[in-house]
Amino acid sequence: MFTGIIEEIGEVTAVDPSGDGVRLTVRGPKSVSDAGHGDSISVSGVCLTVVGQGDDWFTADVMKQTLDMSTLDGVAPGRVVNLERAMAAHGRLGGHIVQGHIDGTGEVLDVRPGAEWQVLRISLPAELAPLVVDKGSIAVDGVSLTVSDASPAPSTGSGTLAQAWFEVSLIPETLAATTLGARAPGDRVNLETDILARHVQRLLSFPAAMPAAGSADTAFPADASAPTEGGSE
Repeated sequence: MFTGIIEEIGEVTAVDPSGDGVRLTVRGPKSVSDAGHGDSISVSGVCLTVVGQGDDWFTADVMKQTLDMSTLDGVAPGRVVNLERAMAAHGRLGGHIVQGHIDGTGEVLDVRPGAEWQVLRISLPAELAPLVVDKGSIAVDGVSLTVSDASPAPSTGSGTLAQAWFEVSLIPETLAATTLGARAPGDRVNLETDILARHVQRLLSFPAAMPAAGSADTAFPADASAPTEGGSE
């Protein structure tokens, strides 16, 4: 479990084939300062498991499914990545609940600079569009961000869906402390939608399993501790 508050920018230093996946070596001194074998580290939003480490680096295996779902597909030495250690149980939830389970990728469509900030417009796969809401949370390359605008929902009978998108506004700290400050149109980024939205969507996909309001199934179960009709003896 992560919060989307990036702790350092690391660098991929080696990529070695491992079956149909790869083994990454990543330089990240802060990330390995208290890490142990089997610990989780978010690499640009992808939760990876430490399988080896040194004073300022760690290795992690990336399976094919993860490569297919994320921007780690085609990763090469020299790529800079956002790093975050798993949140301690007593830590502060500074961003939002981030699992490190990527839903897919988006493409940076536009970068609009402001006086001290930037606004990124990012494409959104159609199946993820219902999960992204204005002023809601989303993780982009592992960074917890607030959605500042989102494309409207398609009207009924509108035919072909227009390209879905969302926007995030990046403050100077985010631009300096993460890789998002160097993003340009055409770049791909990892996306993780809000886990709460995903659970709601899944629940609503099973209408037959949801008891109708007022049905007998919604009644509270009998409580042995409650008095029976007519009062207790």
